[in-house]
Amino acid sequence: MVVDSKATITYIQSLKEDLSVFRLVPQDGAVPEYKAGQFLTIGLHVPNENKVIRRAYSIASHSENRKYIELYIRWVRKPLPGRLTTQLFNAKEGDEINWLKPTGAFTINNTVANGQKDERRLICIGGGTGLAPFVSYAQHLHAVGDKRELVVLHGASYVDELGYKELLTDLEYESIDKGKDKWNFTYRATISRPQEWFNRSWGGQVGRVETFLRSKDGGPSSLEKLVNDKITKENTIFYICGWQGTIDGVMDFLKPRGFASERDKRPDGSFEVKYESYG
Repeated sequence: MVVDSKATITYIQSLKEDLSVFRLVPQDGAVPEYKAGQFLTIGLHVPNENKVIRRAYSIASHSENRKYIELYIRWVRKPLPGRLTTQLFNAKEGDEINWLKPTGAFTINNTVANGQKDERRLICIGGGTGLAPFVSYAQHLHAVGDKRELVVLHGASYVDELGYKELLTDLEYESIDKGKDKWNFTYRATISRPQEWFNRSWGGQVGRVETFLRSKDGGPSSLEKLVNDKITKENTIFYICGWQGTIDGVMDFLKPRGFASERDKRPDGSFEVKYESYG
């Protein structure tokens, strides 16, 4: 039998009508232990069905934050609106919600297959709300003083969907101010619909997020220019989260270059790509 704990929605930030940040505080006051990259299953009572429905969402906050759990959620309404998400987007601050203990394996690798410390740079590619686990990664690695190079790439359709832009930009500024030997972090975003009127102010990268990996003229890719290094399976591990199309787009580029995913790891257990799909 599933036993739910109770939490209170203490904060809602509406980025647009179908994209919001939610903060939950357990009613017993104890934020559960979890790892960056894991997900939280929440539940809400649906009156017309007289039952609790549940769904899992990646956690955007980090485990060193003991004040609340933060979720970054889109309300997908086509072809049919999700039942739980519809309830959630009609909820108010102060409302009660059910939750189950965080779980999931989409976590940061600290060792390689032979047991040695993983020193590779981390390239995190998030499509839409697939950014959430990487916000957790960045805050966690910052909090523990990890010195590995971390690059977060975010793809969205519109500029107002670049959730956490301010937070991630501030983390990059800190890296510049302190020096990359202290905190080595880079954040970049791309907009896939630059021709839309709402995106008229955007002056950054355009196209789907996987375009960061592709060379336009046979030279270094945008990503390689960003890190000032050639990306190889020896020096880089990729983490990808988003719709299956985003994952397929990245893997179509990486596989021919010898990168192996965790799900298709080599006989010795080695791999260079971890991914999590939500559709």
